Amino acid sequence: MNIDSELNLLNQKTIYDFTKFTTTDYIGYLSCVVWFRGCNLRCQYCYNDDIVFSKEGNYSQNDILTFLKSRVGLLDAVVLSGGEATTHDLTNFCKKIKELGFKIKVDTNGTNLELLKVLINEKLVDYMAIDFKAPKEKYQQITGVDKYNRFIKTIKYLIDINFNFELRTTVSTNLLNENDINNIIDTINNLGYTNTYYLQNFLQTTSNIGNIIEQKKIDKKKIDSRDLTIQWRN
Repeated sequence: MNIDSELNLLNQKTIYDFTKFTTTDYIGYLSCVVWFRGCNLRCQYCYNDDIVFSKEGNYSQNDILTFLKSRVGLLDAVVLSGGEATTHDLTNFCKKIKELGFKIKVDTNGTNLELLKVLINEKLVDYMAIDFKAPKEKYQQITGVDKYNRFIKTIKYLIDINFNFELRTTVSTNLLNENDINNIIDTINNLGYTNTYYLQNFLQTTSNIGNIIEQKKIDKKKIDSRDLTIQWRN
């Protein structure tokens, strides 16, 4: 990438918003969260619909870098989230963040393995959280796209290279039942995933993409963890 292209990318308003301080998004590290606009999925339960459908961001990558320069020594890490951060070219942005001495976590749906490989190979990402949206038979119904196999390929790759990452699932009983969660657990067990599997209940907000109104919580007693460590986040 030439200098003009690099500057142009850094100055584009690709970021919807950013959270200046959090202790919960990258456990063990004081972090900020950068919320990239847009997403390549349309998950029915998603309550970040304003971010997903936004055509233009409010901040550029350079705006965030200016903020980060004022937080050197105060923050430990930067979380790249969205929307879906990997729908944007993160490479140069991550290089700039790393030059400032921060760790980087990427929250992702795992459908852009090509970019993730670049970030890993260039040591531009330290940790990932990947959303396991649904079992194969419900993936397209819930996300609106047929990208399940691409997503699974990413998980296999990360396991094969022993990269540090977590899998997590948002549970709306309008969309997923106890059998679906157990099917996901079977799948990740068979893939060789051994880290903690995080489950989080659907959060009812004023709006979401599927206009879901949650009626009940999942029966946690019916979840068979197999040999996995499962942690509920709410």
